[in-house]
Amino acid sequence: MDSPRFDRWWARGVALGVAALTLYILITEWDGVVRLGLWLWAGLSAAPQSFANLTNYYAVLPAAQLLPSLIIGAVVGLVLGVRAVRQRRVDPPWGVLIISTVLGAFSGQILTATLQHCTYALEAPAVEAIAGVVLTALSALIFVMPYLATLNRINPSQSGYFRRPALAYGFLAPTLLSLFVFLYYPSIQTILLSLNARRFPIRTERFVCLGNYTALAEDVVYQSSFVTTLAITLAIVGFSLSIALGIAVLASQKVRGASIYRTFLIWPFALSPVVTGVIFLALFRDGQAGLVNYFLTVGFGTELSWLRNPDLARWVVVLASVWNILGFNILFYIAGLQGVPPELLEAAAIDGANKPQRFFSITFPLLSPYTFFLLVTNVTYSFYGIYGVVDALTSGGPPVGAAGMFGGATNVLIYKLYEDAFTPGAPIGSAAAQAIVLFIGIAALTLLQFRFVESRVTYAD
Repeated sequence: MDSPRFDRWWARGVALGVAALTLYILITEWDGVVRLGLWLWAGLSAAPQSFANLTNYYAVLPAAQLLPSLIIGAVVGLVLGVRAVRQRRVDPPWGVLIISTVLGAFSGQILTATLQHCTYALEAPAVEAIAGVVLTALSALIFVMPYLATLNRINPSQSGYFRRPALAYGFLAPTLLSLFVFLYYPSIQTILLSLNARRFPIRTERFVCLGNYTALAEDVVYQSSFVTTLAITLAIVGFSLSIALGIAVLASQKVRGASIYRTFLIWPFALSPVVTGVIFLALFRDGQAGLVNYFLTVGFGTELSWLRNPDLARWVVVLASVWNILGFNILFYIAGLQGVPPELLEAAAIDGANKPQRFFSITFPLLSPYTFFLLVTNVTYSFYGIYGVVDALTSGGPPVGAAGMFGGATNVLIYKLYEDAFTPGAPIGSAAAQAIVLFIGIAALTLLQFRFVESRVTYAD
């Protein structure tokens, strides 16, 4: 089957299948396609006017605000260009340095112009001025990094089904279009919205530069929500991974009906967080209406206010979230345990190692790729996925401090974001800023995990 003729027919078959699927979607969703086309055409039609507005903006922009952003972007591009030249020994180097410097100066204007260069104004607060420098430096990477990456490109292989790049890019076009329409464009709109003061559902807005972000840094309720989110995240990740590993080890034993046990262990992951919250609400409801309090009353003559006590409410949210994500973790750990070579365990047993020694010296290190993957996914779930649990169980409460001055005990970042975005009269500009901060926080945590945790991962040959 490995022949050029088969490759050609296979490529044609794939292209025909994709074309048929595309035609089917166009026919069945024609109204939506027409609306999407009109929306894209409206965007393209507005491009000349947008370019004219941008030209007019730079024509009247004071040099004291423009030059610092150009210099910072150019310096970032130059530094990265020098680093690339030294590492890759590009010859001649001057062309690379000039191009990277120009690209840095140009690319640095993307975020800076979005901010209308407000951070470089003389009256800008010191915090916003520092943030503006950082944003300009990050913006310079948008064009410089892809350019420098092309310097280390590998010659394309002649193997594979798609030897012509046009065909491959044609297959990628629907995905790229979907990403732009449903991911990149909404993200850009969220960034623009975060720079304005606006209240839902009123459409009038006022440009406030980074005022929404600085207000978040000074907001006591947001600070409390941030700390609560970190604490709940640590608890969920720690308990879910450790419990899942222990259950997976037990479920991997050679016992009759193991597949049935594994199915029952995994099925809670099929439930949505909202359903999980409703189940735990029935368990921990106040009074004897809650199943847990009923048994506490019958057995010990006492009951607890699970959802009105701030400390207990947090632990109920953690417990419900751990139960919801536990099946997902067990599934991957079972798969990892099945890949541990039995020869290594047998050799260690012959050498006199007991079960705990064999587990911590052989099994657990070989599970490190799965642990790393689950660490990243569980952190993301703890920040984003627990909204349904919190909404069904506590609605962000109970209040903390006098008259709730510190917000709710379970008012995690994702729940506060939703409240500030869609409650009538809520500051939707602040909610947009919260969305950006939450995204940056998750991205930073993920990068830190890849930087400091992945180096400890052991990949089996």
